[in-house]
Amino acid sequence: MLQALLYGTLTGVALCLTFGTVFFSLVQNSVDNGYRTGVKIALGVFVCDIIFVFFAIFGTALLPDIPNFQQWMAGAGVVFLTALGLSNIIKGQPQIAEPQTRFGNFLYYFTTGFLLNGLNPVNFISWVTIASYIRTNLHYDLNQVLLFFTASVIAVFLVESAIAVFAHRLKRVFTPKVVTIFNKVTGVVFILIACQIAYTNFLK
Repeated sequence: MLQALLYGTLTGVALCLTFGTVFFSLVQNSVDNGYRTGVKIALGVFVCDIIFVFFAIFGTALLPDIPNFQQWMAGAGVVFLTALGLSNIIKGQPQIAEPQTRFGNFLYYFTTGFLLNGLNPVNFISWVTIASYIRTNLHYDLNQVLLFFTASVIAVFLVESAIAVFAHRLKRVFTPKVVTIFNKVTGVVFILIACQIAYTNFLK
């Protein structure tokens, strides 16, 4: 059980350090709007990961039988990431029109994290691949699998929250010029990942 706990934690940490869309969104929003916004994004990712892990463990039989479901999800991801990317590139230092209520603010950033994570098919495939590996190669039983994934998703949330806090503490380094450049780079990253998703799912 200790091995499952350790491996799960290390897996969660490794998944956070891939420098994908969530990482750049965490840093950007934490610098622009405070570390609490980054934590809200991380919470959206956390809930999305729990859903992914559930289906990775117990199978996809409970998912609705929608023809070309992966392609639809990939298409939505491409549109979402392209829109975010173009917004960052055009505006440079975007002033987001946030809802004024506390719940609306929470929902905005929570949904952003959930969609950034959920609309990239690679994330779900990663969890399914990990589930298959620990069962077939490490021969984990159900209790070990549950402990492994519990440690993984908690580690993901804690590391992403730490990234948000760390980015906010470096805010003094991010002058308006630096923030503008970083946000444009983030926009390019979003568009490149959108292109990668489109190529993998529609052109390859």
